[in-house]
Amino acid sequence: MIKFSFRLLLLACFFVMSLRATPVVSAVHGTITKVDAAAKTITVKTKDGAEETVHFAGRTAVYGGEATADGAKDAMHGLKVGSEVVAHYTMKGGEKSAVEVDRVGKDGVQTMDGAVSKVGKDGKTVVVKGADGIEHTFAIAGKDTADAARGIAKGSEKSAKVTVYYTQEAGKKVAHFFEKL
Repeated sequence: MIKFSFRLLLLACFFVMSLRATPVVSAVHGTITKVDAAAKTITVKTKDGAEETVHFAGRTAVYGGEATADGAKDAMHGLKVGSEVVAHYTMKGGEKSAVEVDRVGKDGVQTMDGAVSKVGKDGKTVVVKGADGIEHTFAIAGKDTADAARGIAKGSEKSAKVTVYYTQEAGKKVAHFFEKL
């Protein structure tokens, strides 16, 4: 009976641990309206007028931030009011904690409009057919990006449009975010 109780307790512990899901990563796209370096936050205004505050953590990655001599010390990586960004975040204790912030534009993350035509079986690549009819293959930056691409490809007809936000790394296009238009 003791062995059975111990096994049942062990099984219950494994079950509880399995309920702890990987944090869901969401994203907000818009223009920075406020930077608070002391609080390590940015406020992003979306195109529908909503403002969302995102907190920076020690491990927050910033793509397209300014590379200055003080950049290594700058928690905000040179992000400024007026910068267009996509902030990827998880919810922790009721606040949005940034995992990655992508500055959109010439020196940051590039964009391309098109339609998702194929997602690789392994979920590591996505093919987007651009407005010019050319198909572009993108490597995927993370599991959440692949899941978003699959969802867009499944839930849309062939003519549905998306914007893919990507960087060029080692000669490859790497998708960081998909936005359904």
